[in-house]
Amino acid sequence: MSSSDLQAQEPLLRQSRPSDETAPLERDEESTGGNAAAALLHAGYGTPSPARAYFVRSLALLCACSLSIGSHYATYILGPLKSRLSREMGTNNTEFSLLISAFSLNSTWTPLVGGVLASRLGTTLTSILATGVIFLGQACLLIGNLSNSVRLMALGMFIFGLGVSPLAVVQETIIVRFFRSHGLGVSLALGLVAGKGASFISALTSYPLSQRFGPHAPFYASTLLTAFSFTINLVYVFSSEWLVRETGTELEASELHAEAQSRAASAGAADLTEAEALKEVAKKRMVYLRDITKLGDVFWAYIGLNVLCGAIWAPFTHLVANILQRRYELTESEASTKGSYVLAGSVFLYPITGFVVDRVKKRNFVMRLFLVSGILTLACYIWLALPPDFTKTPLPAIISFASGHGFSPLLLVVIVPRIVPLKYVSTTLGAHKALEQTGSTIFQTLAGLALDIKSKKSAEKKLLPIDGDDRDVQYLLNAFVILNVLEIFGIIGLAHLDRKQKETTARRISSLLPTTVDESDEETETSHHGKEPESEDENWQAESSEHSRHRRSSTLSRHLPLPSPSTPEQSIPLLHGPSRTSTVRGSRYLVEAIVEAEPTDPPAKVKVLRTKGEVRRGELFAVLCGVLIAFAWVLFMGTAWLKLRSKEERGGSGSGNYTGYPIHS
Repeated sequence: MSSSDLQAQEPLLRQSRPSDETAPLERDEESTGGNAAAALLHAGYGTPSPARAYFVRSLALLCACSLSIGSHYATYILGPLKSRLSREMGTNNTEFSLLISAFSLNSTWTPLVGGVLASRLGTTLTSILATGVIFLGQACLLIGNLSNSVRLMALGMFIFGLGVSPLAVVQETIIVRFFRSHGLGVSLALGLVAGKGASFISALTSYPLSQRFGPHAPFYASTLLTAFSFTINLVYVFSSEWLVRETGTELEASELHAEAQSRAASAGAADLTEAEALKEVAKKRMVYLRDITKLGDVFWAYIGLNVLCGAIWAPFTHLVANILQRRYELTESEASTKGSYVLAGSVFLYPITGFVVDRVKKRNFVMRLFLVSGILTLACYIWLALPPDFTKTPLPAIISFASGHGFSPLLLVVIVPRIVPLKYVSTTLGAHKALEQTGSTIFQTLAGLALDIKSKKSAEKKLLPIDGDDRDVQYLLNAFVILNVLEIFGIIGLAHLDRKQKETTARRISSLLPTTVDESDEETETSHHGKEPESEDENWQAESSEHSRHRRSSTLSRHLPLPSPSTPEQSIPLLHGPSRTSTVRGSRYLVEAIVEAEPTDPPAKVKVLRTKGEVRRGELFAVLCGVLIAFAWVLFMGTAWLKLRSKEERGGSGSGNYTGYPIHS
């Protein structure tokens, strides 16, 4: 087994080798469960060679990349068609924004469920559910377009949105699972670049397809591509067990649970013992949504940053063609072509960024890259907000946004394994997607309302938008500038909190000091000392037992080569002493955290105690996030109820909010 494969299996190996000096009855549950899990993983199969494991991982990456091609293509077909839909179906700005918001609305909660489903049901079953829903939604969108019904199209986008974010979470979780110790940055980049490439092709070809093959052609193309992704997903479902076995990948909780049930059905006593052990390991790897309140201030700063990113990224990519058309008096074809270039940067920059992130080991390097991306997108908005008579051309803004947005979504994903343990990666990715889409939904809906309010004033003056009042677009661009400035401050704040937390933890590690706790916490401990701890708290405290950790560590040293003194396994002890008693208070605030001993070392997982104030802030931020998601739903539903019109109310095809823009080149 190669050193990289050994590192990937080290969590299982550390649990799987019991001490020769320890009686079987004294072995803790985690050690026994880890032993069964490791045995299950390799039983009956030879250790895969590095070359074979690399090839099989490449196949897994190919499947993961193909899952999102259809959904990414379907996401960006509407933006270049905004003026055409207005001319042919009579849609206004609000109705177009509602179509986009209907897609992103369900993404305000489905990523959270998708993250939990990925950890409970497993990535295999979750992915097939997501791609199936996406295909169904695109079929409804196509039928709505064929029947000239905006309401049915909105329903199709609503269904489509049910599966998009869970699929993204599953795709990223699959890649993290197979490539966590095998070039994660490049692998994530390749996984995401497939979707971004499909998005760019969609924006580039949507309007030409409608010109050459008719107005329904882009919708037929998106439906066929979502069917293709669903078919590839079926291939992955039937081959997932082989992929995991051939790469020596760590089993998911759902897979451990399924194997435990299979062994429990056997009559052998040995099988029953292993089944119980597997159930225990699966239980320890389960993630509960309430656990996110204990992940710390850095996690919540990251979540807040996602809201701002959602507000300034996705709405602009959907509106850019119309903004350029009105701002610089371009034709529909010219505006859609130039607008598609803002999505081109990801195709080239994702692999480069992934390679650089994997190779450069400087502290806070990812945060610095993120800051550069924020400055580039800000430059785009400032350029577009300047008077068109002064700027003359939108090309510098397009290049700036394509460069900044070309690698920033990848950085949002790469950051996750650096701030939370692997156990929480899928849930954190779900929260990241949910809050990003919440910001996108709110701003997209408000932008459509604002543009229609202004366009009514222009209509009263008998002026076309390109000839008269262009203040609505100016106000929209000013809002983008303000939100982008807030995003930059958010990046700086996140970097500061992350650096402060790592420095504090490193000082405690070097001095072997226990985590400090408030005196008020000790009073809480006294008041609860006589109560029976809950099962979840018992599990957490059992995992952090000093005695069991010492036993596993000494066992590992006898069976495996000793790691370098600079590695996290040797340089980072526990952050609390063996004298600390097991209490409800201690288990409530005890949580796994990620820390880097040195910039060149991989992130290490340690146990830390969150302060009472930090956990309560987490609970408050969780409530605020829930309120923000609820507001997005109320805003969308209220706007859709009041503003979505039937075909008769729009006056039929071609009689709606006609923009009067030039059509042909």
